[in-house]
Amino acid sequence: MSDNVPPPGAAVTDGRLLRGARSRRAITRHAVDIASLEGLNGLSLGRLATDLGLSKSGVQTLFKTKENLYLATVEAARELFLDAVVRPAQAAPPGAARVRALIDHWIDYAEKPLFTGGCFWAANLPDFDSRPGPVRDALAGQHQDWLSLISAQLRHALNAGEIASIDPDLAAFQADAVLNATNTALRLGDRDAPGRARRVIDGFLTRP
Repeated sequence: MSDNVPPPGAAVTDGRLLRGARSRRAITRHAVDIASLEGLNGLSLGRLATDLGLSKSGVQTLFKTKENLYLATVEAARELFLDAVVRPAQAAPPGAARVRALIDHWIDYAEKPLFTGGCFWAANLPDFDSRPGPVRDALAGQHQDWLSLISAQLRHALNAGEIASIDPDLAAFQADAVLNATNTALRLGDRDAPGRARRVIDGFLTRP
C-alpha cells in the first residue's frame, strides 16, 4: 500500500472529528448567549441539547461534565471578544490611539450586543468571584488580561509623552469600572451612556 493512501477508516474518523468540532462550536456559541443572560449557572447539557435539537448523550460525550462545559463556554467567549474588540484595535498605533480603539470596539461590543445579554464577564464574574476553582480562575484571568492590556497601552502613551502623568494601573481599573457601568446602563436602555464613557476615558488621555 502506498504511504499516501490513508488506512481504512481514517476518513470516517476525521469526518467524525470535524463534525464534533462543528457541534462543539455551535454549542458553545449558544452557551455564551445563555450565560450572558442568565450566567453560567443557567447552562445544562440537557438544555443545550434541547435548544439545538441534539441528543443529550451527544452533548455529554463532547463535554463530559458541567465544569468542562463552563470552561469551554468561557473560552469561546474569550475568543469571540478577542475577534470583536482586541484584534481590530491592533490596527491603531500603540498608546493613546490604541486605548481609544479598544474603548470604541468595547462599546460597540456592548451596544450591538455581541452576546445576547451584553458583557459576558459582567454577567458571570459576580457569580464566581467567591467560588474558588477552574471556572473562577479562567474568568479572573481573562479579566486581568483585559486590565493589563489597557494598562500597558496607557503606560506606552505615558512613556511616549502622549498623555499627562497618570497611574496606568489605576486608570485601567477606573476605565474598566466605567465600561461595566456603561454595559449596565445600555441594558437598562440608556443610549447616552457610551458618550459619557468616552468622555471619562478621554480624561485619562489628556495631553501634557
